[in-house]
Amino acid sequence: MDGLPLLDEPGFWVAHLADVCEGFSPEDFGVDAADAGAMLERLHDKAAWPAFTVPLTGGFAIVVHYNSGEEYTSTDYFLTHPEWFDCLTLASDDQDRTGPGLCWPELAALLQAPGGSDGVTDPHARLLLLLPVLGDTGTPPEAVDMVVEALRASGAPEGCEPLARRLLAGHPMWGAETWSFDADEQSWICDGEHSPRKTPLGEGLPQEARAAMQACLTPVERARTHSDAVADGRGAVETSAHA
Repeated sequence: MDGLPLLDEPGFWVAHLADVCEGFSPEDFGVDAADAGAMLERLHDKAAWPAFTVPLTGGFAIVVHYNSGEEYTSTDYFLTHPEWFDCLTLASDDQDRTGPGLCWPELAALLQAPGGSDGVTDPHARLLLLLPVLGDTGTPPEAVDMVVEALRASGAPEGCEPLARRLLAGHPMWGAETWSFDADEQSWICDGEHSPRKTPLGEGLPQEARAAMQACLTPVERARTHSDAVADGRGAVETSAHA
């Protein structure tokens, strides 16, 4: 089923982010516990399988799909294109655990939806919906402010910065990992053991399709800035250790 109408329902965000907000209550989201429980049941309904489409430029999209089987429920995040026979898995919290699938520069680059697109287009909703895919030790300080703003827009009370920091810390199945930008491959590479990004994204695609995919995710300027910041941080730690 199309999950888009669920985004405005009470309890959606605390239910969707339940696995990445351990230690926080529905009230921290400004939500009643009963509404959160009811939404969890709807998301895990074996007859529903809600899916959410996050449109990107160039016809690409990230599809967030709840997969409710007889034994377990997983949330899968796929990168798709109408011309592709198959899709690329960015993350999945099934028993095989796959993630993280995005670094912060990629997530920040796709918060604005293409003009005239259908699906999840609100920047705040796009950020919160894709936060479980994120796992980046180099997330900049301004990311906290952006998540706080998104939480407040969804009804969270003032003082939700601790919740925002927890949401940025990574999914408990894969946590936050170190990323580096491969200038030759024009692709982010993740050091995480369970990440599908240990190799360049879309490595088997034709060069033109792969270039279009990379362009929709990460502007090169943003990649260089993030890489420089991570390198500076590592240098500061090494200098401190030697001192």
